[in-house]
Amino acid sequence: MKGLSSRAIIGTFYARLAVATAASWINGISMEFQSDQESETYKWLGMSPAMREWVGGRQAKGLRENGITVVNKPFEATLEIPLDWMRRDKTGQIQVRVNEMAARAVTHWQSLLSGLIANAETGICYDGQYFFDTDHAEGKSGSQSNDITVDISAVPAVLHGTPTNPSPEEIRAMVFAGVTQILGFKDDQAEPMNELARQFQVQVPTAWFTNAAAALKNPIVGGDTNTVTSLDGFSFDLAVNPRLTWTDKLAVFRSDGDTKPFIRQSETGVEVDAIAEGSELEFEHRMHHYGIYASRNVGYGYWQHGCLVQAV
Repeated sequence: MKGLSSRAIIGTFYARLAVATAASWINGISMEFQSDQESETYKWLGMSPAMREWVGGRQAKGLRENGITVVNKPFEATLEIPLDWMRRDKTGQIQVRVNEMAARAVTHWQSLLSGLIANAETGICYDGQYFFDTDHAEGKSGSQSNDITVDISAVPAVLHGTPTNPSPEEIRAMVFAGVTQILGFKDDQAEPMNELARQFQVQVPTAWFTNAAAALKNPIVGGDTNTVTSLDGFSFDLAVNPRLTWTDKLAVFRSDGDTKPFIRQSETGVEVDAIAEGSELEFEHRMHHYGIYASRNVGYGYWQHGCLVQAV
């Protein structure tokens, strides 16, 4: 039989999967952990000790008994392809469908993480508080908020918008407010937690795409040099997330930390199974099945690497 083979389809799927994963926003704000059991417990136990003058011998710092458990769940998707379609396909349409399937495996991570982000004002993180909350406190940190508001009417701007349609200048002010909050967070020893932070990801709903892109990428905003694009040493990535239903909010995340705001847990990476050449399905029904499977889930990581900003 001439045409596509199952081996060629599977090989292209994995190649496409790698490309799609590298291009996704998931890498900036989530860290992937491998799992070998039904669930994993992550001990986010405060920061490592700060250096101190050696006086009176070493002073060992114990671990804090905080943690979060992430339970793996199975997921699948299966594509059915008639044998005659494979034989007749001269324009690569089947391969396009397979490529889309690879993209779906990556956007599934985005779907899971988007659920965490959208529900982060009621989702519990490792310290027992909501991920986005106004009164986080650990050890000597004092009370800290990563759920803030910005009065956009008070922003010095040539053009003013509304809380559901802020201008580029107002969005820029919201981003800077979120970054300022993140830079000021202290750990459980009252030490600055994000003083080396230089890279940030800004997540906005689709309705804010145009103005957010202008706020973060245009060299001139409001008739003046845009400080976002000219701020030496700092970078801001824009992630337009159609899964977010916010109308007056954006989220800022630190994206260059060794730890991230979210956890991606993978017990079984994406596997491709095929009922193809020589199978009973092919003999009886003249078709092939290509299925993908993964056991995975997501969870909240460091709330200190994220800030929700609401326009009022």
